[in-house]
Amino acid sequence: MVSLKLAIKTSVMKKNIKLNMSRRIRRTPFTNKVEQCGVSDFTVVNHMLLPKGFKKSVEEDYWHLNEHVQIWDVSCQRQVQISGPDAQKLVQKMTPRSIKNMATGKCFYIPIIDENAGMINDPVLLKLDDDMFWISIADSDILLWAKGLALGSNFDVNIVEPDVYPLAVQGPKSEALMVSIFGEDIKKIKFFNFKIFDFLGTKQIIARSGYSRQDGFEIYFKGFEENFNGVELGEKLWDIIWKAGQKFNISPGCPNLIDRIEAGLLSYGNDFTKENNPLECNLEKYCSECENHEFIGREALKKIKLEGIKQKMRGILFEGEPCLATGKPLSVYSEKNKKIGQIASGIYSPRLKKNIGLSMILKDYWDIGQKLNVETYDGKKRKGIITTLPFPK
Repeated sequence: MVSLKLAIKTSVMKKNIKLNMSRRIRRTPFTNKVEQCGVSDFTVVNHMLLPKGFKKSVEEDYWHLNEHVQIWDVSCQRQVQISGPDAQKLVQKMTPRSIKNMATGKCFYIPIIDENAGMINDPVLLKLDDDMFWISIADSDILLWAKGLALGSNFDVNIVEPDVYPLAVQGPKSEALMVSIFGEDIKKIKFFNFKIFDFLGTKQIIARSGYSRQDGFEIYFKGFEENFNGVELGEKLWDIIWKAGQKFNISPGCPNLIDRIEAGLLSYGNDFTKENNPLECNLEKYCSECENHEFIGREALKKIKLEGIKQKMRGILFEGEPCLATGKPLSVYSEKNKKIGQIASGIYSPRLKKNIGLSMILKDYWDIGQKLNVETYDGKKRKGIITTLPFPK
């Protein structure tokens, strides 16, 4: 068992701890390269290492991401591969979003809900063929959920976790960098679409997508091809991108909290859980056709629509000293001191020059422009206001 030091840095704790490595916590084909680049922090998502910081501060990383290009090891975005004659039936049963007219080569953002309409995950769905899909998941056990539904419904499908390790290239210079490696066809990939490209004799899926507000791509790196082992081929991919990226001021990076919050990109398990439904998470547009097909949680979601929701995800701008990344939620109060929500994701935005956060807010207080107060860790209440999502540019 290998011992790995992790630096945990939030506004409520600052200390070094050790993470004991085992088969339950997996390295990726890019972990060696990430370590060579000076990674300072890791977290674990889907039993796999996710870099969370390098030598730069979150603010320095934010400005670099907004101005240049970064390479991210996001292999923790595991794929649930569903294939077979009933693949589309099973995927459709898992989400209120209709996939009836989804074309091969498309990516769909889909809410996956349980029988109570509680959010289980909010993955990206890729259609590889009429009978094959990848569900690119956040941190949860969707593979087991899919297997249970397939068995219970007697669907003719095969469900596996393939050897696929997403590597993201994000930032305004990402297209120019990717063109220099894969050619002009990169420009033909529209947002939330993918194409297949050759890489050293292997076929790799490249999508125009990413967990940031910037332009970017995700290479769904498929390891363990015939002539390479996964680590060898993965490191070759990293090295080629890194070398080509020098003239674009490339830097190692990871999903940036400031950028994510400004974009209104939610984090499953942090900003929302299975206790929340898609309507509370501003995902109404992905449930608009839910009357036209059967899916788990349909009746529960119809009832919620009829009765109305009691809270909704909102962006918050608030005053005070620059806030470090929230390690525990910040309580949100009305002007009359009623608790109306809590900020699970919050930090200072150097661009907006205010603290920003994401919070479920009670119905009577969720209007844009509503004034409120945020209680910070020092016990002080800071004046704030409800704003749009994404945050204004």
